[in-house]
Amino acid sequence: MNRFFQRSVGLAVILVVLLAAALLTWGIVVTDPPSFWHPVHLTLAGVWQVMYSAELPNVGIMAAAVGIALLMVLFVVVGERVVASRYRRAGSEVTKLTLAPRAVMERTRGVFGGPVTVTVLIPAHNEERSLPATLVSLTKQTTPPDRIIVVADNCTDRTVEVAKAHGVDVFETVGNTHKKGGALNQVLRDLLPRLGDNDTVMVMDADSQIGDDFLTAAVRRFTDDRALMAVGGLFEGEEGHGLLGQFQRNEYIRYRREIQRRRGRVFVLTGTASVFRASGLRAVADARGSELPGIKGDVYDTFALTEDNELTIALKSLGALMISPMECTVVTELMPTWRMLWAQRLRWQRGALENLGAYGLTPQTLRYWAQQVGIGYGVLALFSYFALLVLMLLAMDTWVWFPFWLGIGVLFAIERVVTAWRGGWRARFVAVLVFPELVYDCFLDLAFLKGVFEIAFARSATWKHVDHGAAASVVSADSAPASSAASASNAPSASSAPSASMGDAS
Repeated sequence: MNRFFQRSVGLAVILVVLLAAALLTWGIVVTDPPSFWHPVHLTLAGVWQVMYSAELPNVGIMAAAVGIALLMVLFVVVGERVVASRYRRAGSEVTKLTLAPRAVMERTRGVFGGPVTVTVLIPAHNEERSLPATLVSLTKQTTPPDRIIVVADNCTDRTVEVAKAHGVDVFETVGNTHKKGGALNQVLRDLLPRLGDNDTVMVMDADSQIGDDFLTAAVRRFTDDRALMAVGGLFEGEEGHGLLGQFQRNEYIRYRREIQRRRGRVFVLTGTASVFRASGLRAVADARGSELPGIKGDVYDTFALTEDNELTIALKSLGALMISPMECTVVTELMPTWRMLWAQRLRWQRGALENLGAYGLTPQTLRYWAQQVGIGYGVLALFSYFALLVLMLLAMDTWVWFPFWLGIGVLFAIERVVTAWRGGWRARFVAVLVFPELVYDCFLDLAFLKGVFEIAFARSATWKHVDHGAAASVVSADSAPASSAASASNAPSASSAPSASMGDAS
């Protein structure tokens, strides 16, 4: 039955996108057929002969398209605000959600759980090369963690020795076959019963480095709001990896900017570095197998491809409040090759769809569903744009300029530059060219399409860990700064196309 629901997610996305495309096509067909344009001839400097057409596209179609888009955005935004408001202020029906702020405040009224503490868990599989930099970033914190535990999972290199040499604790997994989620479940099963309501657990990738004030900001947030259940990091890409690296950095810069505009309201708790209140993780473990998918007693659902995205949805399904403050920065490694980027994004997308299939359509997942449909329609629009552009070039024997669409292109280029401005001159240069990033978007869109069709036609999904110790500069394709996954993502805004946005929804 679960497999059927997962397949239905892919089929639903395909169906809704095709219906939207059919509606737009119908709108074009029933309008008066366009007349051939009559371009104006112009000579520049007495040498260059150009032709341009000042005719505007059908105003009715444009108005209808913009109106429908605005209604969709309004529906999603209002729905999100209503859900958040209900958790804060509503009555008895919301207090049934274990982690709803109102329920948490009532349970903890008049109770002091002690000062906020931070225990850092670093899941590591053969991470001897990247682990030292991660541990150094923790020692530089203005508020140092109370304890650091490296969770060594089936390591065959010197990960354990490196961790011990840095003076941190090591937990070695036993018989784990469920990768990162299984390793964390083992250590959390031992750790959580001994932690109080004001004790927190930070889960951090072994290939990431957090900003010096990350824990200071997180501790302050947890201290000021006892209903807060999680603080996520805002990631940025490391330097290097040429043009592909710049594409990813621009993508992450735009995602971070979007979260800032949302005042920290988080899309997905990034797996690179996030802090959780221990009571929130215990509530998730207790709800597994009944209110939430998974096995009772496990914090992470080991059947989920994107465990970080799934945990975010699990916490939200219990009413949890979470935030990603601007002070909580984390630098994460990037995919150095197109092949590795493809594997990473396909996993994010497939995992996001599987998570939606597991949770169904609820107030907490409504925005995620809307996001997937929006991405699907954006993919259709982007590829249609390129197809029509090629068709026009083949059909015309003379180039004709269209000032209206040139103006739209200029506005789009300005938007690209403004949203990537913080990345420096390289980010701005790539952004102003527009088309290189559109090619990058097409690549990500193909990964989205493959993920949708794979889950719709019940193809099995697999993923592999990439060793950091390899000769080439490589990174782990299973780390998910954001999910697309997309949510992909989950992912971070993973698409900079004018019609396709990959920001994961809260």
